[in-house]
Amino acid sequence: MADSSPILPGATIGILGSGQLGRMLAIAARTLGYHVHVYSPDPDSPAGQVADLEIVAAYEDLDRVRAFARDVDVVTFEFENVPSTTSRAAAEVALVRPDGNVLHITQQRLREKSFLREHGFPVTPFRAIHSLNDLHLAVAELGLPGILKTASFGYDGKGQQTLRSPNDIPAAFDRLRGAEGIYEAFVDFEKEVSVVAARTVDGSFQAFPVFENAHHHHILDVTFAPAAISPALAASAESIARGILDKLNVVGLLTVEMFVTRDGRIVVNELAPRTHNSGHLTLDACVTSQFEQQVRAICGLPLGSTRLRSPAAMANLLGDVWFDAGGTPAWSAALTDPEVRLHLYGKAEPRRARKMGHLTVPAPTVAEAIQRARHARQLLSLPGGTPSPTHPA
Repeated sequence: MADSSPILPGATIGILGSGQLGRMLAIAARTLGYHVHVYSPDPDSPAGQVADLEIVAAYEDLDRVRAFARDVDVVTFEFENVPSTTSRAAAEVALVRPDGNVLHITQQRLREKSFLREHGFPVTPFRAIHSLNDLHLAVAELGLPGILKTASFGYDGKGQQTLRSPNDIPAAFDRLRGAEGIYEAFVDFEKEVSVVAARTVDGSFQAFPVFENAHHHHILDVTFAPAAISPALAASAESIARGILDKLNVVGLLTVEMFVTRDGRIVVNELAPRTHNSGHLTLDACVTSQFEQQVRAICGLPLGSTRLRSPAAMANLLGDVWFDAGGTPAWSAALTDPEVRLHLYGKAEPRRARKMGHLTVPAPTVAEAIQRARHARQLLSLPGGTPSPTHPA
């Protein structure tokens, strides 16, 4: 099949990874008439529950990966920590979108930051850390406070440390446990925003409205749109995102996480070559969801409208909600507001800080949407929920 040929409904999409992003992607694909196969090491996964076929095998089992890819028409991924060797093996026998080079760059912070800097995109100054001396030199050059991160396998704040004093340096380096690190100069930011955008094989591009994100303990807590930034700044954020997708030659979806500094600049923080937690409100607030858009992009269909139907907010539901409720959350109480939409991910066991689902609320104003989303989430912790044997108190 030529790369430019559309992959039409009735074909089979293969997803590497099987978490909640894969679940919502699979649902969108099946709604459009595609078959879905998922591949991951995890049985009874959120995506596997709704797929036509769930393959449970190690990403390192390249023969199984090739066999999986032979049975589908296009392969995509739902998170970036799939090994590069896995995507390369799949690409030997099937289309992989976005391609493995995008995955290779975005799954490692040093490669990602170097790519952005080399192509003129705004990033905070950074240094590679391979030794304790590297970290001392980086602190001397970039100053304190600063952020030390592992170069690989970081999300939701994992592998990140804030250094505030020279006394912090030795212990922080020890916590890298021999892993490659990256030290970043501190960004004095006012807010965090993200742009979820799609690009097709012919270069067509669509971005969703800029989302504004509030985090709690490094995990996304609430997202709302439109972001409280000027039209000029929103246009700049979209322009930066478009430039990045073009330079990476993305075919599919990519999310650009950004800081808005106190002096009104945009700094790119991280890239995610997939749908994103901050884009979940598109399921209920936009003409096309981010998940349908990913399907359209990887299959060569025309991109859908990204228009925001109304202001909206999304509140994450972590496993903490189950513990706070003493068992099953009070779903009926939260759904008393008829505009609240509940999305659960099919995870049997709640754990603290584990993403279990989310709520979305459209409203006449952003402020009202945020208030109603937070209120509905608070109601989930009301006493009286029925304890469940799969939900430890």
